[in-house]
This record gives sequence, C-alpha cells and structure tokens, in this order.
Amino acid sequence: MAFAPQIKIRATYMRGGTSKGVFFRLQDLPESAQQPGAARDALLLRVIGSPDPYGKQIDGMGAATSSTSKAVILSKSARPGHDVDYLFGQVAIDQAFVDWSGNCGNLSAAVGPFAIANGLVDAGRIPRDGLCTVRIWQANIGKTIVAHVPITDGQVQETGDFELDGVTFPAAEVQLEFVDPADEGESGAMFPTGRVVDTLEVPGVGTFKATFINAGIPTIFLNAADIGYTGTELQAAINGDKAALARFEAMRARGAVKMGLIKDVSEAATRQHTPKIAFVAPPASYLASSGKSVQAADVDLLVRALSMGQLHHAMMGTAAVAIGAAAAVPGTLVNLAAGGGEKQAVRFGHPSGTLRVGAQARQDGDQWTVTKALMSRSARVLMEGWVRIPSGDLS
Repeated sequence: MAFAPQIKIRATYMRGGTSKGVFFRLQDLPESAQQPGAARDALLLRVIGSPDPYGKQIDGMGAATSSTSKAVILSKSARPGHDVDYLFGQVAIDQAFVDWSGNCGNLSAAVGPFAIANGLVDAGRIPRDGLCTVRIWQANIGKTIVAHVPITDGQVQETGDFELDGVTFPAAEVQLEFVDPADEGESGAMFPTGRVVDTLEVPGVGTFKATFINAGIPTIFLNAADIGYTGTELQAAINGDKAALARFEAMRARGAVKMGLIKDVSEAATRQHTPKIAFVAPPASYLASSGKSVQAADVDLLVRALSMGQLHHAMMGTAAVAIGAAAAVPGTLVNLAAGGGEKQAVRFGHPSGTLRVGAQARQDGDQWTVTKALMSRSARVLMEGWVRIPSGDLS
C-alpha cells in the first residue's frame, strides 16, 4: 500500500501578546491554499492539529486553547498607504472548521515584526535604529492597524523590559493603534441596537442588561453581579463548570442574533470566534492566576471574557479594544463599572493581572464613533523553519 509523503511549508511560530500562532507568507503556501477555500482550511487544520476529539492537538502545532489554536497569513499589500495584508484564522480545536470572522488583537503585535523580518516591508522604510511604523490592513474586518516596532542595528528588537501580565518573560514593547476600530456593519452604528444599554433575553437562563458593541471585535458585555459572579473569577471557577459554559454559550448565541451577526441561534455553533461575551464589575482586590495581588486601587474596573467557549486566561487584544471603546462612551455597562463619566483610557483587571487601553470617542448626533484605540503588547519568534503535513490532507 502506498502512503502519501509529507510536504513541508515555510512557517514561523510566534508569540504575540498573550497568544501564539503559526505565521505564513501567502507566497509560501501550496498553490491550492493561496486562495480562500477548503484547501486552505484543510491545511491550517492539519498544521494546528484539528479536529481533535481528545481536545489536546497532540498531532499539530496547537496547544489546546483558544489562545494557541491560531494561524496567520501575510502578504505584501497593494492597498495604498499600507505595507502588509494580515489575515487571521481561529482554528477550532475539536471541530473541523476555521473561523475567519474576526481579528486577533494579540497576534496583531507580531504582524509588524514578522513583516519586517520577512521582506514584506520596503527596506527604505526600516530605520537603522528607532521605531519602524508598519501599516497593516486587517483583511478579516477591513480595518487599519498601525504597529510601532522597535529596531536595533537594522533588525527587529525582540528582547526588552516591557512586562505584560499573562506573559512570563519581559520583551520589547510594540505599540499598536487600531484606527477607526468600530465595525458599523449593516446597522451603520458602533452600537448595533442603537442603544448603549439594551436587554438580552435568553430562554431558560434569564433577562439581563447588556451592552452590544462592534469595536475591535463584536462583544457582548454583561454585569457580573447580574449573572452571579464578582468579576474576580479565574479560569477554574468557570471552565470547570459545564452548566455555566452552556449558559454563556446560550447568552452569546442570543446576543449574536440581536447584534445582527447571525439570523438564528443555531448558526452560533459554527461562528465561535465572534461575538465575544464578557462580564464587568467595579474594582475589587483579588489574586491573579500567577499569585500576583491586584488591588482595587490599581484598576478602574474588572473584566472577564470568554473565547471559543472558555474563560480566557488574560484578555483578547480585540476585546481590550472593545473595552476601551465602551469605556469611552458614557452610560455603557463598561463605563458605569469604571465609575461613569468621560474617559480616554482605563486600566482593567483580568485573570492574569491588569491591562491599560485607551480610546478616543466622539458623538455625532445620537451616534458614537471611536476614531482610535491604543495599547501596547510584545511579540517574539519562538521557532522558524518549516511545518510538515501529509500531502493527502490538502485535498
């Protein structure tokens, strides 16, 4: 019996923020995977090790969490004013699909460094020393991200003293600007229901106040107290509770319908990446997952968010953009948890520690828009070379 040989594909394994993923240049993919479709999805599923009924991704590059089951495809941009096109795929762990419906804010921090190191940024734009500004077109959502990447001796500087809660070791700081991050969609508004606080009715679960926002990534915000939490929870308190996870998924599905992202709750099962669901609370002291003490005085509010059906170990970068945008608009649940009033930046507590995010918001008539969201992350190459997959898995 003849067996198909393995093929090798040039790739880089990178950490960006509190996520990890496999990065590819579009030109390095097999020809059949250089355009969207079944062949591309099959390739990424096999690279990451999905679908895995054991939930471990042992036979791939994934690490069995939403933060580490990710792939990125980059290409030189033909779009005026941009250096690189960035496409993100959230790979399901135990199911055979790749969700292309949103961005990864954490891996956005690694896009600029990868693009510089892999010839996707014109050499004349890279300084000998200083910051290289990389203009990124986020192809999933049609938005611009500007990354400010430190350069030393003409090379990307990866080491440094910038500390990011949720990442063990310090590294060089990468500053990110999310330009016009609101995705107005069909509703034509950052708040798709037209209200900064709405009502979410979930049969069999309850009725809750909610803020629905399209900024960074579509997100549903709830009050922690309304759903029986304090906002100080760590992963074990929720991820080990199957009934709680089922309730969150029911709320997320109903919220997705209300936001106009899907027409029926049944569609939520194949749209796991968006929307996110999160809950907020006023400041309180707690011990982070590392054992670090977070004091109430250190933060403006507490936020916990779920990704791909599990409580995130820190905070998704795109959800941080949503937090900053919502905090900047008076009257949202996020803004009220942070004390209300006008805000241009907040520091929030998450399971791994704290994070600061800024946003610039303005009101035009009865509509709110956010012109820019700002935050800092770090990124580092973990391994580079080739990934290998059986050639028969491309069909």
